[in-house]
This record gives sequence, structure tokens and C-alpha cells, in this order.
Amino acid sequence: MSSKNFYCGDSNTEFMNSLSCERFSTYLASADGDQAIALRDYAWNTAISAAFYGPLQCLEIALRNAMHRELSKKYGLEWFDEPDAGLNKGARKKINEAKIIARYHNGSMIEVPKVVAVLSFGFWVSLFDSGSRFDSDGNAHCDYEETLWRPALHRAFPKGLARREIYNTLNYRRKFRNRIAHHEPIFRRHLRRDHERILEVTEWISPATAAWIRHHSRVEEMLLSKDADRAIKF
Repeated sequence: MSSKNFYCGDSNTEFMNSLSCERFSTYLASADGDQAIALRDYAWNTAISAAFYGPLQCLEIALRNAMHRELSKKYGLEWFDEPDAGLNKGARKKINEAKIIARYHNGSMIEVPKVVAVLSFGFWVSLFDSGSRFDSDGNAHCDYEETLWRPALHRAFPKGLARREIYNTLNYRRKFRNRIAHHEPIFRRHLRRDHERILEVTEWISPATAAWIRHHSRVEEMLLSKDADRAIKF
């Protein structure tokens, strides 16, 4: 059923219109037009998205710190400025943008930890891609397998994992994270599997961090609660 068949009128008008009919239509469609169920699912989506924030935050921080550690061993603390690291044009642009933000917060001084913290999850994930044989200028050879993975990044992960496998896994997590960050529906996903995958990937990097997530995460508790009682109050 398309969103144009839903009219945000009468009951809960103000609330649903504040979300927009187009956004709320996803929930109405899933609920076969039942507003009460749609509102329940919207509340559930909001709550479970918040619960995923902590595990995803830990994964992102553990990942970037592990990558920064290994790249620093190979190319020095300011590895992102080292030509031998072979970063492509897109990566260099993001680094320059991160430096601007770092300068804004710290004056003329650029602190490496600030640059590392500013760089997005997408940036870090992209370093496991191929890098492309040539950058957009058509003249700079970029091969992340040779300049990043083999000399440095593979050491942040258990033996036997291939660069491409890690890229695909992390990129899937990135897309899931972005759905949450942009307030998109996740309530129909296999969320228990999503949670376990976050734990698995984090354990590759830091078993202690994965254990911390498992102990503190509310995701499994909420999923069990939903299984037991589908009625969620807004």
C-alpha cells in the first residue's frame, strides 16, 4: 500500500503529522493501517534504536583505535599524511576536513587524537576497500591491499580473515548504523542477529570490549521483553 493511501487525520493527527505522513506510512503499512499498532511499532523502533547506540559506539571506537594503532606502527602517528600509505583522493579529502574541525576546536594546533576521533565510521570502513587502482586524478596508484592491509591493518584482526571479508562485514554494520542515525525503521529487521554480528565483529578487535558490550547492552533484554509482551506503551 502506498503512502498516498494514508491520511493523517482525526486520531493522533498532530503527532503523526509532526513525523510526516510519508515517514509514518511505513509503520501503518506494516500494521495494515491500524494506527494503534503503528504507534506501538514506532515507539518500539525508537526504543530499540536507542539500545543499539551503545554497542555500535563501542564497535566504532574499538575499530578506529585498533586501526590507528597499527597504522601508526607502520607509518608514524601522522600516518594519514604519509604518502607511502597510499590513501586515495576521497580519503585525503576527508582527512583535510577532519583537520579543519580539529583546528576549529584547538586553534592552530592539530592534535592527532582529535583528527582520529573526527573521522567517520565510513572513513575507517573505506580503508578496507581496494582503494581503487587509480584515484580520480587518474595518476596516483592506490592499492590498500599493499599499502594498508598487508603491512599494518591485518594485525588488528585474527589470522585467517581476509580484507574483503572485513570490508563487507563492517560496511553492512555501517549501513545499519546509518539507518539508526537517520531515524529510519529497523523494527522489522532480524535484530537479534544484528546484535550478535556487532558482538562478533567487536570480538575480532577486542574480546574484552565485546564482553563489556554483552554485559551492558540492553538489546537482548528488550528483544526478550518484546517476545514476551508485544504491547509497548508510547
